[in-house]
Amino acid sequence: MGCAPSIHVSHSGVIYCRDSEESNSPHQTTTISQGTTTLHGLFVKTDAADSIPSVLAYQSRQPPPSAGPRRKERRESGGASARSRTPHCCSVEAETQTSSSSAKASTTEVQVGPMRLTQYPIQVLLVFAKEDNQSNGFWWACDRAGYRCNVAWTPESALECFLDKHQEIIVIDHRNSKYFDAEDICRSIRATEPSEHTVILAVVPRRSADQEETSVLPLLDAGFDRQFMENSSITACYNELVQIEHGEVRSQFKLRACNAVFTALDHCQEAVEITNEDHVIQYVNPAFERMMGYCKGELIGKEPTELPKSDKNSADLLDNINTFLKKGKEWQGVYYARRKSGDSIQQHVKITPVVGQGGKIRHFVSLKRLHCTNENNKQLYKSHREDKYTGDNSQSESGSYKCKNRRKDSVDVKSITSQSSDAPSLQTRRYSSMARIHSMTIEAPITKVINIINAAQENSPITVAEALDRVLEILRTTELYSPQLGTKDEDPHTSDLVGGLMNDGLRRLSGNEYVFSKNMNLSHTHLPVPNTINDVPPCIAQLLDNEESWDFNIFELEAVTNKRPLVYLGLKVFARFGVSEFLNCSEATLRAWLQVIEANYHSSNSYHNSTHAADVLHATAFFLGKERVKGSLDHLDEVAALIAATIHDVDHPGRTNSFLCNAGSELAVLYNDTAVLESHHTALAFQLTTKDSKYNIFKNIDRNRYRTLRQAIIDMVLATEMTKHFEHVNKFVNSINKPIASEETSPHSEGSDTECTANIKNFPDNQTLIKRMMIKCADVANPCRPLELCIEWAGRISEEYFAQTDEEKRQGLPVVMPVFDRNTCSIPKSQISFIDYFITDMFDAWDAFAHLPVLMQHLANNYKHWKTLDDLKCKSLRLPPENNN
Repeated sequence: MGCAPSIHVSHSGVIYCRDSEESNSPHQTTTISQGTTTLHGLFVKTDAADSIPSVLAYQSRQPPPSAGPRRKERRESGGASARSRTPHCCSVEAETQTSSSSAKASTTEVQVGPMRLTQYPIQVLLVFAKEDNQSNGFWWACDRAGYRCNVAWTPESALECFLDKHQEIIVIDHRNSKYFDAEDICRSIRATEPSEHTVILAVVPRRSADQEETSVLPLLDAGFDRQFMENSSITACYNELVQIEHGEVRSQFKLRACNAVFTALDHCQEAVEITNEDHVIQYVNPAFERMMGYCKGELIGKEPTELPKSDKNSADLLDNINTFLKKGKEWQGVYYARRKSGDSIQQHVKITPVVGQGGKIRHFVSLKRLHCTNENNKQLYKSHREDKYTGDNSQSESGSYKCKNRRKDSVDVKSITSQSSDAPSLQTRRYSSMARIHSMTIEAPITKVINIINAAQENSPITVAEALDRVLEILRTTELYSPQLGTKDEDPHTSDLVGGLMNDGLRRLSGNEYVFSKNMNLSHTHLPVPNTINDVPPCIAQLLDNEESWDFNIFELEAVTNKRPLVYLGLKVFARFGVSEFLNCSEATLRAWLQVIEANYHSSNSYHNSTHAADVLHATAFFLGKERVKGSLDHLDEVAALIAATIHDVDHPGRTNSFLCNAGSELAVLYNDTAVLESHHTALAFQLTTKDSKYNIFKNIDRNRYRTLRQAIIDMVLATEMTKHFEHVNKFVNSINKPIASEETSPHSEGSDTECTANIKNFPDNQTLIKRMMIKCADVANPCRPLELCIEWAGRISEEYFAQTDEEKRQGLPVVMPVFDRNTCSIPKSQISFIDYFITDMFDAWDAFAHLPVLMQHLANNYKHWKTLDDLKCKSLRLPPENNN
């Protein structure tokens, strides 16, 4: 470092400055100025001669030993304005220049959610009335930390410097009010807009041991953020500044970045509304104002329910939306809103809950787009475009808001899909089920719409194809999958079967109440149950050796276990899938639980008994062993599926939901005629499980895992309810089958199962669809079993329906399925109808995903068997009339 520069001051106030280094150095400078002098960036006020020594003393001080040799330059911030200042008060900017061995200030990468930000070196403003050890301590602390530091000696220069530099940290000397009022300085800075993200520190005098601690409230009221007890130690000052940087400054930096987000929202063409957890509006963007016709001031602080509503929404729409949101789930769909002018407009709305403080939902973000279906919306689109793009004809004509009828001719869906099904990649057995999906016997209107859109995408421009992708995404995730059912060829068997299974029984008779006696016993007659899976009697163990085969004979197991197959099969299957290990429960607890569940199945039922539960458990375990299913689900999903299969019909009365609703049963009243039995099965199962620690298989898992597991079990059991059968199947086809088929047939895809299942695992909603489809197929897999088992199950379910029809006649109730009269019913016809309307499409979809050639072969053979019997008018399988004795 060179010697200090030589300075000469003339009587007229002109200061001459020359470096005392080598005369021919390229860095040599001479600056002559009248009134204000620059010394290497140091502005010196020369209105009074006595102002010079204090500045020079500040400039010529040496850094402390720990700081190492430094060269500092300082200048007064603001040349012309400095002339008007009071003598003896200089505004000095100090910028530290470090040598190559010194730590250099560098930028820092900061992550705010998905946004990556760059934080530049911190700027600090020191506001002191005079130089002392404390100001020096903060000076050198800034030097050590690599901060840019400015020093102001007067309130005016402090405010001017801050408005110029927007420092992140301001340190104000609050020790002595003799020179200036620190709180007034703080208030004046806080009155400026840039101070919103600035941390202001008050340096307060050190108190003696006998002095009482003073309150910080006056400082906070004045606008200070922190106080610092007088301490001239550089390390103490350094620690304070670094803590502020990593605390308040870092937080303020992240908040400042939100300005970019709000700018994006302000220019976004989608209407955006943000509310708090109580649905009070906190923010709307200009697009929202234009769409709704309100200004911000009329909306902020109000609940959406306070605004005029459209009467075009269904009565339960808001309840459905709130149900989704309370569960933390996103909702999207079509909603009618009323503008300030009174016009109703149709919107595509997407509402997303946002988790905040305390891990709870603190905000709801709503994105709204006009749905271009009526003249009001089209006119509104047009006005928006004119407002936003006045004079830009090309953009207004081709913009995304422009509504054009792109449909030239009607589209034959089946001809389109048949063309795609002729592709060579679909000739193999693996894709034969997928090819038939496009021509389902019962097709919901939404499925036809999706097929038309898929076909339209093929020859559309990329922008249109992307827009249609978004349309498909909306269609695949909302409740649009209930089909419009009609009878096939006016077949009474089909009509009765579909009507009986798809309706909840809306026909009610006053005065006729069927009270269904619930079996709440925890055990029946004592049966020898194995202590462990290795304790199984040899005859049973030999049968169970074949339990992994689809052709496993459940009726043989029923016979050798005295109608208690569920415990034995359950122990074997649960051990194979590591259920005890997952639940952290003993095998004894699991065995006791299986006993309790099986005891609450009615052995008097011909079909819905523990043998059926064991059969569904076996089918579920078989499906879980298939490669693509296994790869798509987690261990928790597997455990949930096995438990759901075990409990899915517990305490079934042998009567349908329609019967219970028509009879006004206790359960129908309790569950409001909606999914009555399925709700009862799950509720009772959890009641039985948690009633006693001896068979509480959930007692050792943590609360969060239990809630997730419980929700999955409930969802799967409710999926077995037939009124939403086609909704579940259509969702599975459109959200699972078709995307996978597209990926497999794409020339750019390797078509590996691993890649497909990895994609499915990334979307929990897809896993839910798979679990629902799996238990549904397991529940009605009888037509896909070997022929002798299929015939036995057909006889059992028919007998249960016959018994229901007999009781409906005795009680004077509506006969839900008149075709199931034991004296006239054709079992082959009923099986054909069931397979045609419920089984074929569902198992085609499931086979396309899980690859089940054995099942599909059995299904084809069994269908052929029933058709042969029906053609021959063979009634040999009709059960004899009920013995009335």
